[in-house]
Amino acid sequence: MIPIPQKLPLNTKQWALMKVLLSVSVIILVILGGSFLDEGKIVTNLTNRNSPPSIDNLFGTDWLGRDMFTRTFMGLTLSIGVGLIGAIGSASIALILGIAAATMGRTADRLISWFIDLFLSVPHLVTLILIAFTLGGGFKGIVIGLALTHWPTLARLIRAEVMQIRSADFVQVSQKMGKSRWWIAVHHILPHILPQFLIGFMLLFPHVILHEAAVTFIGLGLSPHEPAIGIILSESMKYLSSGMWWLAFFPGLCLLMIVRMFDQIGENLRLLMDPNGYRD
Repeated sequence: MIPIPQKLPLNTKQWALMKVLLSVSVIILVILGGSFLDEGKIVTNLTNRNSPPSIDNLFGTDWLGRDMFTRTFMGLTLSIGVGLIGAIGSASIALILGIAAATMGRTADRLISWFIDLFLSVPHLVTLILIAFTLGGGFKGIVIGLALTHWPTLARLIRAEVMQIRSADFVQVSQKMGKSRWWIAVHHILPHILPQFLIGFMLLFPHVILHEAAVTFIGLGLSPHEPAIGIILSESMKYLSSGMWWLAFFPGLCLLMIVRMFDQIGENLRLLMDPNGYRD
């Protein structure tokens, strides 16, 4: 008999790649959906207010008759955009300080390490609230606050990686050949820490989105007229006692799913980039 070929089971890295592609696809669909949904559905329509979930309104309507499905996806798109800007700023600060601490001498290392410990000694959500309050809230306040508060852990990780790379033979040879610190940082150190930087950025993203929603929820983030998830959840609190559970349930669930997807992307990218992470 001719043996029937059996399908080989997917190994760990293939599963990780599939999870990354699936999560990225869902996030892209959410962004596209939030960008192209009809804004007419979030216009006040008092004849259709307080409607529970139905075929016409999948997430129901609020006290002004606005479609919660449209508001939720627009809010997710806005939160992802704000989170992206904040995460890029914070990750960039971590990259610059992490490399500087490991390459600019002992004095710079001690100063930056003290600065990192100072920020880590205070919960960054508290620091974020103080910065956002000082800057008057709004888009500018929340973005600057996010960028200035989420970098310490990633900066410490990058510093540790750079310290290891700095002792490598090829770096020592470049130093003996008279190459400058800047040349070594650009040509030797930066390419080796890019994978860790990318993974750290992706793992930073979900925290930034959650903290943006939290600060907006208490009124120190985005403006009330913006369809942000934090604003939607804040407004819905006073209507939950009236039985309008859908106002908070669906936006909150969607936010948690998006955060979890970004977290999955970071975790699986770390597995894909780990040369010792292959398992059948």
